Amino acid sequence: MVSRLSDASAMPSAPAPLPQAYPLSRALLEAVLADRTSDRFVCELVWQRLGYLPAPGDGSSPIPWVAGAETPTSWAGAFPQAPEVIAQRPASVALTRSVPAAHKQLLKQQLGFAGYRIGELYPRRTRRATAVNWLLAQLAEQGAPLPDTGPLPSPLEPPADPRCGHPGDLPVG
Repeated sequence: MVSRLSDASAMPSAPAPLPQAYPLSRALLEAVLADRTSDRFVCELVWQRLGYLPAPGDGSSPIPWVAGAETPTSWAGAFPQAPEVIAQRPASVALTRSVPAAHKQLLKQQLGFAGYRIGELYPRRTRRATAVNWLLAQLAEQGAPLPDTGPLPSPLEPPADPRCGHPGDLPVG
């Protein structure tokens, strides 16, 4: 006689593990500013810290992320599905407005970032800078340091046309 406890098909499946937030570092944030990561990667850095979670999917297409229990109600109400903070202006504006006034200059203070030159000034890039400043503000709010180094995704070449981004990046609206 076989015990039902040893029958794997009778056991309820465990919930999928939550995605581990990619650790922030000076090197990673500089790679974002240098356009060496995809826009989707930048979004996921923000989404994870806003409490968004990947929705269940079949793996056949990019999985949407949805508000989770940890997502602030203001974000979950305005954006029940994780917003494309690079491609969508309203999401970028919301991100900018959510940075406390005391942390608005962290790009300059912590990364020495003086901004993009006039010929490099495109909405995609300014929104990347917004995302990096927001990530720095999150660290500051938590009282966490910014390590100099940490894991990095495989670097991408900066896009030939920074207005369009990398292959697969959504058009900026």
